Amino acid sequence: MTRAFRYLLLALLTIVLLTVALANRAVIEVHLLPDDLAALLGVTAMVQVPIYLLLFAGIAVGLLVGFVWEWLREHKHRKVARVQTRAVGKLERELATIKDQSSLPDDDVLALLARPKAR
Repeated sequence: MTRAFRYLLLALLTIVLLTVALANRAVIEVHLLPDDLAALLGVTAMVQVPIYLLLFAGIAVGLLVGFVWEWLREHKHRKVARVQTRAVGKLERELATIKDQSSLPDDDVLALLARPKAR
């Protein structure tokens, strides 16, 4: 059910994006620098692109900036999780060692043979 819903949603999104692209096929000039600054530097960086490409590129850049921003914001949570995972691992190893020591047989020879090897 959820797979069908996902495909339906993707199909609707594709139709909407194609409709926007077909409605905005006009070509525009995009300049890297303002005219006065470009004349001063002697650089005329300009590209002609359809409006929909500029629109979709803006959406993609916005999503990328948002993902990076969120990843940086969650750094403290990942750090706490990493520290807690190490602490849990250490405690589990300590518990296993304590269990092994408490379950040794009363006979000294058997206790030496049954003792787990250090890793």
